Amino acid sequence: MAVCIHPTALVAPEAVLCDGVEIGPYCVVSGNVIIGVGTKLAAFVRIRDYVEIGRDCTIAENAVLGGEPQDHDFKGEVTWVRIGNGVIIRESVTVHRSTGEGTCTSVGDECFLMEGVHVGHNVKIGKNVTVANKAGFAGHSSVGDGAVIGGMAGLHQFTRVGKLCMIGGLSKVVKDIPPFLMVDGHPARIEALNVVGLRRAGFGREQRTAIKDAYAHLYRSGLLLRDAAVRLREESQETVVRDILDFISGSKRGVALWRAKGASSEHDAIISGKGSDECGDSSSGT
Repeated sequence: MAVCIHPTALVAPEAVLCDGVEIGPYCVVSGNVIIGVGTKLAAFVRIRDYVEIGRDCTIAENAVLGGEPQDHDFKGEVTWVRIGNGVIIRESVTVHRSTGEGTCTSVGDECFLMEGVHVGHNVKIGKNVTVANKAGFAGHSSVGDGAVIGGMAGLHQFTRVGKLCMIGGLSKVVKDIPPFLMVDGHPARIEALNVVGLRRAGFGREQRTAIKDAYAHLYRSGLLLRDAAVRLREESQETVVRDILDFISGSKRGVALWRAKGASSEHDAIISGKGSDECGDSSSGT
């Protein structure tokens, strides 16, 4: 497949463009750039130095990849932006390089970054992450595989969002969000388990029940979270539970609180097991 470069585009001769790459009108591509097979750039895209883009990506108008980090510690060192395969980047998205020689800001395979999203320096976004319009990721924050970030949500620097989490629009995330949860608010508080996300990801009934029981123990046992986590690690060998505990034990900012509501609320009934099965399972199965 031939490379197609619009006559108004400016592409440095050192840039590596693989088969099938399309460069739209008025794009500017710097020299230290690799663009994978079949990736398409719409009009007015800017790809700066030290950017690697995987295959079959789509990058919409006015996106800027590889801008220098907005970080006082940056001293001009060689750092990178690495974009995975099959990533969709919509209009006016910005992804900045990292701070620290040889490090990178990364976006994993099959992610979807909607209009106006900002990905700051040293951010790590996993695979299959969907980020709605104008959400922002401050430096060194990270997002696990399969998460969904609502529009205009913001992640504080160094915060972590676990896999298959859902972050409500306009949320202010200042504490780590453990895996498989839905959060909302300003600051963000845990609302419930991400049941729909778990089902769509192929988690079976037993796995979903183990996750529900783990969070009931962590947040409803009356123990301090760290003590509840130690006891749960001694009692459970479930892989999904270990994922939760490993995430919590790795937290440096602390983890989000469960939103305080009356015992009659749906989410309290769900997590305590007093209401209908959290996983949406009836006694007859899924």
